[in-house]
Amino acid sequence: MTTALLIIDVQRALCTGEYECHDIKRVIDTINGLSARARKAGVTVVLIQHNEKDSPLTYGAEGWQLADGLNTAPSDLHVDKTANDSFYQTNLQKLIPREDFDRLVICGLQTDYCVNATVRQAHQLGYDVELAADAHSTVDNGNMSAEDIIAEHNKDWAHLTGSVARIDVKPAAGIAF
Repeated sequence: MTTALLIIDVQRALCTGEYECHDIKRVIDTINGLSARARKAGVTVVLIQHNEKDSPLTYGAEGWQLADGLNTAPSDLHVDKTANDSFYQTNLQKLIPREDFDRLVICGLQTDYCVNATVRQAHQLGYDVELAADAHSTVDNGNMSAEDIIAEHNKDWAHLTGSVARIDVKPAAGIAF
């Protein structure tokens, strides 16, 4: 079984200021723990960055940069995306082809947008997904608190397991590489 760790959109614009995601310092620490264990085990780590024109996430802008405090390594792979789904019109499937990778560990930002779209697409493509339940975050949306959005998505994802692939939702500490 070959695994890749996807770290989605842990970028400055989502980690500070107006769009700062809930409990972001703890979430980044949890992601750093996961990525350190993944790298030590020789697992491919993919850093995914959202690029949106005329926004704080414009390619190359301050807000587009990876978040301060997010640990990276020269061996990490990089994917730029313009849609919520990290697979859509990107090179991600070429970097982690289904015939070589059968398990994806997923974490990052934002729970209800890019993490959700990527988890669902990975599952649909036939990858087994382990979602780090405590290593993704979002912001309040006006109707629900970030904590409730995170909890609801963790519950929903856990019920998506199908005949082709499975989704396991577990704390980062429970994910083995």
